[in-house]
Amino acid sequence: MKQIAIKGTTRTEVGKKATKQLRAEGLVPCVLYGEKRGENGLPVATSFAVSEKEINKLIYTPHIYLIDINIDGTDHKAVIKEAQFHPVKDNVLHVDFYEVHAEKPIVMGVPIQTEGLAPGVRAGGKLTCMLRKLNVRALYQDIPEKLIIDVTNLELGKSIKAGELSFDKLEMVTPKEVVVCTIKMTRAARSAASGAATATEEGEEA
Repeated sequence: MKQIAIKGTTRTEVGKKATKQLRAEGLVPCVLYGEKRGENGLPVATSFAVSEKEINKLIYTPHIYLIDINIDGTDHKAVIKEAQFHPVKDNVLHVDFYEVHAEKPIVMGVPIQTEGLAPGVRAGGKLTCMLRKLNVRALYQDIPEKLIIDVTNLELGKSIKAGELSFDKLEMVTPKEVVVCTIKMTRAARSAASGAATATEEGEEA
């Protein structure tokens, strides 16, 4: 997993007015959740702000990152838990981070990449990935940048489900029955198959 460093500043004021002012200054309000819990049993959250430019480097990318966050001189290792976007402009409005530790597993979505030429594709089908990421549980240092899925044995009309996959040091969290990738018959292939069948029938009649 790639690693990146960002700097943040503690937010002393929260609420709509304060966050609106932050965004006007080119900053994105963020929250870091750690393991420490308050009297109500909920995780203690640290409110801080990061420049929109730095946040965009984390969000608008196909990569996943282990993030070194420096908040007013204190370092934290974290991953993105959730990001909120403007419904029209699509810019980042708010980001939640989750603090991680080397000895404790985390759940994270990891991008997938297929490898190999499937027989179903050679037969005229189209390989379609139903998911962009698979959720896995592991120590953050064991999580790869991407998960490679071998499709060299995938036939036309067949699929690979999450439960059929396994990766070293990773526990699959995505439900077993979820289809990850499949090979569907294309219109061109269907027409060709239909034409071949018709020609065969006509030849037999003759």
